[in-house]
Amino acid sequence: MTPPTTAATGQRRNSAGLRRDLELLEALGTDEALQQGGLGVVRLAELAGRDKGQVSRTLATLADAGLVARDPVTLGYSLGYQLYALAARTAEARLVREATGYLRRIVAATHETTHLCVLRGGSVLTLASELSEHAFRGLGWEGVSTAAWRTSAGRVLVSGWSDEELAAWYELHGHDEAIVSPASSRPSGPSVVPPPPPPPGKLLVTDFDSLLAEIRRIRERGYATVDEEFEAGVVGVSAPVYDFRGQIIAAVNISAPKPRLGAHLDAAGRLAARGAAELSAQLGAPELTPPG
Repeated sequence: MTPPTTAATGQRRNSAGLRRDLELLEALGTDEALQQGGLGVVRLAELAGRDKGQVSRTLATLADAGLVARDPVTLGYSLGYQLYALAARTAEARLVREATGYLRRIVAATHETTHLCVLRGGSVLTLASELSEHAFRGLGWEGVSTAAWRTSAGRVLVSGWSDEELAAWYELHGHDEAIVSPASSRPSGPSVVPPPPPPPGKLLVTDFDSLLAEIRRIRERGYATVDEEFEAGVVGVSAPVYDFRGQIIAAVNISAPKPRLGAHLDAAGRLAARGAAELSAQLGAPELTPPG
């Protein structure tokens, strides 16, 4: 029998090393590791059935790459920031890929600009935009962060939280500037307006109580609306996108000049909600009870 070539042997050896690395990462993702805030070298060696010295050297290499983190006090290891960053980028890349067709269908139906947005702390980040063919249209916001409490997308993105979670979040972010970053990259267009006083008969978010009232309306209707609360002359609607856990991970937004869309916000909201629901199903979301 012909012995394996050096290259083939090296490939198998590298594969075996990768498998051993993955075993340790999987062990750090177990309920035991998560509940204890990490595991020590001895316990990881027991779980992997490997020599303690080998496990220690492997963990040091993984720590250098940011794939695991070592607590300086307990000396326990946990999954590292780089692993979470890679997972987040992978998930968002799939989200954008899956969403593109739905955004285009909404643009075809409404002839208005449509966005896919996610939450970043107190901010809304636009991952993707599909522009309308109108010369005067809602603008693309890719890469620009905006204060979540000021926008329909932001209110939708936090609408699955408890009142206590909302209160803690609003305490931190309820006074954020409208444009968080990067303001310099914002194209010229309709000007962002300061928070106006609520006109008679119109619900605007100006404090935590009005935010909570708006969140409850979003839950009942399945979408949010804004009427010149963020950009002068611009209105918009947003609806939630759910993942396989039934958690809100994104928002589908339609924005347009008020003369074109202002009289049709509820119809646009229902359309956005249908598109968001179809995207959610594509992402494996459980069947949700329709609002209302």
